[in-house]
Amino acid sequence: MLMTVSPEMIARVRADLAAVEAAEGVRVLYAVESGSRAWGFPSADSDYDVRLVYVRRPDWYLSIDLESRRDVIEHLGDPIDLAGWDVRKALKLFAKSNPPLLEWLDSPVVYADRLGFADRLRGLAAAYFSPAGSTYHYLRMARNTYQAYLRRETVRPKKYFYALRPLLGARWVEQGRGPVPMLFPRLLDTIADDAGLRAAIDALLVRKSSGVEMEEGPRDPVVHAFIDAELDRLAASAGEQPAVRGDLGPLNELFREYLARAWADPA
Repeated sequence: MLMTVSPEMIARVRADLAAVEAAEGVRVLYAVESGSRAWGFPSADSDYDVRLVYVRRPDWYLSIDLESRRDVIEHLGDPIDLAGWDVRKALKLFAKSNPPLLEWLDSPVVYADRLGFADRLRGLAAAYFSPAGSTYHYLRMARNTYQAYLRRETVRPKKYFYALRPLLGARWVEQGRGPVPMLFPRLLDTIADDAGLRAAIDALLVRKSSGVEMEEGPRDPVVHAFIDAELDRLAASAGEQPAVRGDLGPLNELFREYLARAWADPA
């Protein structure tokens, strides 16, 4: 199930983005769906997790107190959670191979894409992608979920995926496939040779998509065994991944370019 946002909801999100632009005095360069609806396994009552990159007017950046100014926007509601980063913050994180930002560039649901900004970042991604940084990020996510939610006798299907997805992401990096994709079905390619595990995950997907987020059930022994083993195995091998630090020069040029283009564009 890849198309998990209706045309009516897309229109509603875009109206919210326009309202944010007007209220905050910004231009949205890129906005996408994140979370379970973009991953490909929403529940019936899943929220809409909208993530964006925006740019303010040039004078905002020409300020002696720039470092103390808030560089995020958050409008959290029901069912739409909208949050994003100023373009300067986003590019600084991109230079550090920020995994969530790299995933946004692969989202199957795009609400706004102005002036080819996302394509420009995609073209630069290989130069800034750090396998080591991504591996540690996904391992930390999986471990936190495991310790907080998966050591109980009953487990929400949702929480299994909050551990499985980052573990498969770490495997994706380990297998030399590059930045981790947004869609969960693509990550299942990393376990294509394990039919039993794949069948267990498919069964969990059916439970999650047909139920609600708060539903709990007994532990799945196959999935649990995989998570236990992968947490240990990947932690032991993570240090073997290369770390990359890209040159900030191209990103400085990109920042200046879009600072000018965003406000020259009347749309």
